[in-house]
Amino acid sequence: MTTDKYDLLGPALAKVGEEAMAIVGGKPDAVYLYVEIGEGWVGPSLFKDEGNAVRYIDIGTSDIWRLLIDAWCIEPTDKRWTAMHYTIEGGKFDAQFEFDDLEGSDESTDDRRERVLHARYGDKPVIYPPMPAGSMELRPKP
Repeated sequence: MTTDKYDLLGPALAKVGEEAMAIVGGKPDAVYLYVEIGEGWVGPSLFKDEGNAVRYIDIGTSDIWRLLIDAWCIEPTDKRWTAMHYTIEGGKFDAQFEFDDLEGSDESTDDRRERVLHARYGDKPVIYPPMPAGSMELRPKP
């Protein structure tokens, strides 16, 4: 019996969900993981819908990035996704993939993430942790 890639991808994505829930804690519901990935890099952003607002969850020292790379590498090189929308609702996960050329895009990762969050949550506020002491926020010149 040959192994289908889905026999490998399903369990790999389940591990991603387990790690996301270990980070978020609580009931496995209302969790959203947005991931952008390419050769040699991965950018996960984890969120929890709290009803009146959506909270960004810092992944800290979690190994979730390695689990994401492992899942991504299951795909053949010419069929690898560039973005994943991973949701956990009612204890079950769902993963949707995009195959755009992110590195050739004029849109930054931050801009894409904000666009994706707005499409998903509308005008619901997104709460990010405060910037660390001593850091500077860079803004483009008007």
